[in-house]
Amino acid sequence: MSTHAGTRSFDVIVVGLGGLGSATAWHLAQSGQRVLGLEQFAFGHDRGASHDTSRILRHSYHRPDYVRLTRHAYADWAYLEQEADERLVTRTGGVDLCPEGSAIPLDDYTRSLDAENIPYELLTAADVAERWPRISPPSHVTALYQERTSIVPAAQSVAAMLRLAGARGATLMDRTPVLSVRQSADGVEVVTPHARYSAGHVILCTDAWANTLLKPLGTTIPLTVLDQQVTYFEPDDPAGFAPEVFPVWIWLDDPSFFGFPCYGEATVKAGEDCGGPEVDPGNRTGATDPVMLERLSAFMAERFPGSGRPVRSKRCLYTLTPDRDFVLGPVPGADRVLVGLGAAHAYKFAPTLGRMLADLAADAALADTEPYTTFRLDRPALTDTSYAAHWMT
Repeated sequence: MSTHAGTRSFDVIVVGLGGLGSATAWHLAQSGQRVLGLEQFAFGHDRGASHDTSRILRHSYHRPDYVRLTRHAYADWAYLEQEADERLVTRTGGVDLCPEGSAIPLDDYTRSLDAENIPYELLTAADVAERWPRISPPSHVTALYQERTSIVPAAQSVAAMLRLAGARGATLMDRTPVLSVRQSADGVEVVTPHARYSAGHVILCTDAWANTLLKPLGTTIPLTVLDQQVTYFEPDDPAGFAPEVFPVWIWLDDPSFFGFPCYGEATVKAGEDCGGPEVDPGNRTGATDPVMLERLSAFMAERFPGSGRPVRSKRCLYTLTPDRDFVLGPVPGADRVLVGLGAAHAYKFAPTLGRMLADLAADAALADTEPYTTFRLDRPALTDTSYAAHWMT
């Protein structure tokens, strides 16, 4: 494409270097592409959704297509471990606790796992209490146990993928906000406060900030951004919450809670899914919400005896689409610009979605194949203003 004097040219520019962006930059660089990665904040910042420690890697999902995608996720995490020469996956097993009359049907999970031939166990409340004495479920709970559920580290794996991308020749720049993205007939121009860059494709992994750059391209995504809060609790006996004897868990109801065994320190982490207030991503205090803390603390004391007192809380962003499906594909009318957005449940898929975005930049025809078609930007959930948002899945 034609460029201004002094404009540096790349094959692909990745904007946003959190979980999805770092994975995309790594896969692109590994494939031999000339890659520029731009991050508006410092590397490893805590202002988005890819900082802190533990995230859940699991097969159990509400739809068969997501269960199929988890097969790739496990393989891609194993590959990342191999390439980075780091242990990133800690298997704990996972238990989904579903009370009678739940807002989140357990049948959706069992049907989806059955469709993909993923093994699991169904347990009664008594089975759960016997197997994990630190869990105290009510008698009407049915639980789904899947042995491969694991923990993956957020900040550590972002750093690993950026390191691998850099080692493969990617140019990575932090504290470099993008002011505009403009597509022409033969490429895309990206403008930052200090330079212009050109590329054949630009991939936006900007999460809560996605519409800032999409709107000038004639597209917006109906996003709701929540300021989530997770809390670390100090158990009276950390050995009882060790990964070898205590699972990752999810409470399948509304409100929905989730939590982890001790991981890297003698605390257990828990949070409420979609429980935070709506927020402007550029205007947050980071302060602990006492109402959210009390709601979670009461739940933990009742259902996880001995989990202890809360010692600290952290905030992160949940960037939700109306159907809570990912966004993965070209921008309508600007098909050299691709979007990768995780809808607040993508970290387990980060290496996989990064690979898929890299593949899409190399072969535009993939946009018309599964699973890309499920996540396209022009689907009804993103274009029909009457679409009713639903996040409890």
